[in-house]
Amino acid sequence: MQTELNKVIAALREFYAQETFLFEKDVGERAITHRFAVYLEQQFSGWAVDCNYDRLGERTLHLPRGSIISTDDHLGKSIYPDVVVHQREIPNNLLTIEIRKASNHTPLEHDQHKLMALTDPHIWFAYWIGVLLVLDKHGVTMSEVYLSGVLDPPQSLWLAARLAESGLTAAHKTAL
Repeated sequence: MQTELNKVIAALREFYAQETFLFEKDVGERAITHRFAVYLEQQFSGWAVDCNYDRLGERTLHLPRGSIISTDDHLGKSIYPDVVVHQREIPNNLLTIEIRKASNHTPLEHDQHKLMALTDPHIWFAYWIGVLLVLDKHGVTMSEVYLSGVLDPPQSLWLAARLAESGLTAAHKTAL
């Protein structure tokens, strides 16, 4: 797992080296997410890296009704992860990442609950690792790692330490 998290760090390093314009112009989260995915894709040879991808083969990703994320329909809620590392045709979902700008004032709990749901081993399309990244122009201000449907404090602390060692933090914190 730390191998995969190190790849996320390498992608963040390249992202921050190349994309300062995005923060200077205060572009939206979707633009930031897309550009980060470009650098992440370079780290995961042999895997598909997609933004807002809601499918597995022909099936739409839905969370079961009554899950931790509120549902809008009687069958379940379609879910759109910010960035995923996966194989598109088979249930081999490695990594899901939720990215927020530090200036985003909507409740953080939505992204946290989304990562709990996306990594829940009881859903048919569960991702092995979930990562929450809060970004500003100076670096990562917060990070969390989710495994098996819950926040994983040891891995979250490990990621925070590696981000700090890599010079990628800006008043970094973890919500442990």
